[in-house]
Formats: sequence, C-alpha cells, structure tokens
Amino acid sequence: MTGNTWASPNGELADSYDRHGGTLRGALRHALIARALHTHLPAAPQRVLDIGGGGGQQALALARAGHHVTVLDPDPRMLQQAETRLRAEPEHVRERIILMAGTGEQATDLVDGGFDVTCCHGVLMYGPDPRPLLTALVETARPGGVISVATKQPTLAMRAGLSGQWDRVPELMDATTEVGNLGVLTYAHPVDELSAVLDDLGTAVSAWYGVRIFTDHLDDTPMPEREEFDRILEAEWQAGLRDPYRRIARMIHLIARAQPAR
Repeated sequence: MTGNTWASPNGELADSYDRHGGTLRGALRHALIARALHTHLPAAPQRVLDIGGGGGQQALALARAGHHVTVLDPDPRMLQQAETRLRAEPEHVRERIILMAGTGEQATDLVDGGFDVTCCHGVLMYGPDPRPLLTALVETARPGGVISVATKQPTLAMRAGLSGQWDRVPELMDATTEVGNLGVLTYAHPVDELSAVLDDLGTAVSAWYGVRIFTDHLDDTPMPEREEFDRILEAEWQAGLRDPYRRIARMIHLIARAQPAR
C-alpha cells in the first residue's frame, strides 16, 4: 500500500492484509475488482501500473490474463509477499510482473509513464485527500488510457445495522472515518467527490461499481466452498452494477479514461 501509514517494518499490517485476502470479504473484493477490470480492458496485452499493489493479488490476475504489470508499493513486507506468490507461478506469468519500491506520490519520478492502465485499489482510503494519488494515476497514464480506482465510501451505518448494532447506527450515519480491520485510520470518499476530482484532472468516469453490498458486515468469515463463493460473487456483481444497491456498498470501484491525444 502507498503512503507512510503502510511503511510497517514489523510486517504486522502486511500480515493482516494477507490474512484478510483469505476471508470471504477479502476474496470478494479482489474478485469483483478483477471482474470489472476484465470487462473494461482489451484482450490484447496492456501495460499496467498498480500503485499500492500490495501482495500482488491484482497483478497476478492481470498477468495471468496476459497483461504486463508494474507493482509500486513502499512496504518491503508486501513486496516480499508478492515475490513469494510470483515464485509459485509459471515463468510466462512471472516475467510479466515487475516489483518496485516506492509510494504512489513518487510514481511520476519512479516510472516512465505512458501506461495503458493505471490502478490504485484500496489505497486512497488511507489519506484524507485523494487528489495526490489521483493526480499520479492520471499523469502516468497514456492519453486515452484506463484509470481504475477502488476505495471506501461513507456507508458505515449499513455495516452496523446489518450486524445488529442498532445503538451505533445513528452515530455512524454521517461518519467518514473509521479504524478498519487492519487497525489503521481510514477515510471514506463519496463517488461524486472522486468523480469531480478526476474530471478536474482531465479524465471522465465511464463506469463505477459497488463492492461488498450484502457481505460487508461478515468480518473475518472464512472462504466457503467454491460453488457457494461463486453464487455470492454473482449476487454481489449484479447488485454492484446498479442503483440503488451500489450506493450502499462499503467500497466503490471507478473506471475512468484519460484525456485522449489531440
């Protein structure tokens, strides 16, 4: 993940995030984002920058689909986890992924730019101001390139209600921050706010999805059997495509297009 918050030399945050990826909620997040990306990316190999790519979960899905991915992350433990995952992959997948140390805000200094796709999934929520990272995504994308952003939106009262924590619902109605499962303060950004910033940076949001609508309150529920997971995934996908459901999701996933060359 990007930003100083994620510089965790003892590896606790990296380990917690890795464990989260093995839960139902974590697996759904990765699967729903991957499905949306697959919907919007051409079949031809694309050059992808994954800012805050963490343990490489999204990068591996993209590389298996034939794309070439540069993962940029400041946490050495995260990059170590990504390297471990890479070693288990066939050579044609491994050679499509480059791992680099650095924050998203440093991206324009660390990579050449001109990427077909720039991604930032689950990182914006670790800072109050989304503009610096969104700017980095736009500046490293080629004209007409795809920009993919996933973060939290302010719907915390839904989780409390679905969990039966009725006394907490009123206090969370307007909440925009929380200490998440990883023990770190997170910030929620409404889809309209992010769309306005991206528009100001010369891009246009072409689609957006809700992520985890029916399942966000399930905490660390373990992964079910594959058939059951696929049923849950399909229900979440269908709800995440449309209003009013996507507007009560805990996370949102935006797809934008950089300004084409003139």
